[in-house]
Amino acid sequence: MDLDVACHINVLVDGPDSSATPDALRRVAEAGYRRIVLAPFDPAATDLASLRRVFEDAGLTPIPIAGQMPGADVSSADEDERRAGEAALYAMVDATAALGGDQLNGVPYGVFGHPMAPVDHAARERSATAVGRVADYAHEHGITMTFEVVNRYETAMVNTAAQAMEYAELSGSEHLRIHLDSFHMGVEEADAAQAIRLAMPRLAYLELGQSGRGMLSTGAVDIPKLVQGALDDGYQGRWGVEAFSRSVIPEFVADMLAIWREPYTDGIALAEDAMRVIRAGWSSSSVGRRAQRLARGAADTGTIVRPA
Repeated sequence: MDLDVACHINVLVDGPDSSATPDALRRVAEAGYRRIVLAPFDPAATDLASLRRVFEDAGLTPIPIAGQMPGADVSSADEDERRAGEAALYAMVDATAALGGDQLNGVPYGVFGHPMAPVDHAARERSATAVGRVADYAHEHGITMTFEVVNRYETAMVNTAAQAMEYAELSGSEHLRIHLDSFHMGVEEADAAQAIRLAMPRLAYLELGQSGRGMLSTGAVDIPKLVQGALDDGYQGRWGVEAFSRSVIPEFVADMLAIWREPYTDGIALAEDAMRVIRAGWSSSSVGRRAQRLARGAADTGTIVRPA
């Protein structure tokens, strides 16, 4: 299975400083993951060189997350707040480069969970214009910037694939890309497969998360079917696995994300289960079936088949 899959670090441990992190990273790399998504961090207060070595030692490439805070918000009507928000995004692009990454994810378009009120066109335009400038800057530095489409309980800015396409066009950037998540699509989209097709021209990261934030093999979202459909529709971007458990992540993060339960206790087991689920979807897709036919043919003839 030649898919580029990332695992969120908080699936496994509470952060990169955990004593369990080196072993956890090694084991997810052995399970077939290529990248690790980081929790938000302050680049000015982080030893980026040391953090980079942690991931290099594990053979994984980090994907940082960009966000906004009160007083530093690109959607604000206050010019100083907008400038501070945009500066924070540029800093995360630079941090991504320092860590050896080539992708920046996150919610860069406004403060997560605030305000929980309708967003008018002026705020959306202010946000998109600034994020578009940062996406162009990121592209110049070899980094793809994405923005995650999250549900109505976490933002009022962008909740659906259709809104994401509108936001991306409003940004004026040809380089800004979309990040869809099956957990959020389960809340907002009438048809997840159609949402993926709609976002496909700008879709660069497709994250897989279950309805209960736990094991991908259990829950209301048919993950194998989603993977199969996306591949059959031509998706060639990166994939992500995300899950959260109150026993694994820091308490303040659990509170922020409304993770009140423990849908799992073993993050490595979850990551390995997720890879099996993804493989099931891949195996049933036209891409996967073709790869398997070629592999069987190569085995019969003794030929070495390399992924295209």
